[in-house]
Amino acid sequence: MTGPASGKGRSSLPDIRSIMRLLPHRYPFLLVDRVLSIEDNTIRAYKCVSINEPFFQGHFPDLPVMPGVLILEAMAQSGGILVLSGMEDTAWDSFLCLFTSMEGVRFRRQVLPGDRLDLTCELVRQKLQLWKIRGAAHVDGALAAEAVLTAALVPRQGESR
Repeated sequence: MTGPASGKGRSSLPDIRSIMRLLPHRYPFLLVDRVLSIEDNTIRAYKCVSINEPFFQGHFPDLPVMPGVLILEAMAQSGGILVLSGMEDTAWDSFLCLFTSMEGVRFRRQVLPGDRLDLTCELVRQKLQLWKIRGAAHVDGALAAEAVLTAALVPRQGESR
């Protein structure tokens, strides 16, 4: 198994089909639309936020705001792509990235329908099967949220694809 910096198993940037092979998430919970770059232990990706997102029906009907927990989830999914895309092609299919902690979570700006949520995650540390990632989400260059996320790499069990 190799780390994200190695570039092994990554001949090009993941397109949506590759993202869907790396992550188990599906509609309405797949929150990464495109990967812009993966280099030097850092990923840049984005989520286009549409009024058609199902969470806007209840959060909030008169003032649609993307829930902060989903902004964190989008960061975590980007971090998962960073970790899994750096693994050997035969290894990533056997693992999931699961949250173990969130630190220093700060929400700075609302994310609204029509916004493009730009996601940046940087690998801070990897020890055994734990990965610590610093994430940030921006809209139009303004910081919307930030956090340090820790995830465990665990074997997939009994998953059908």
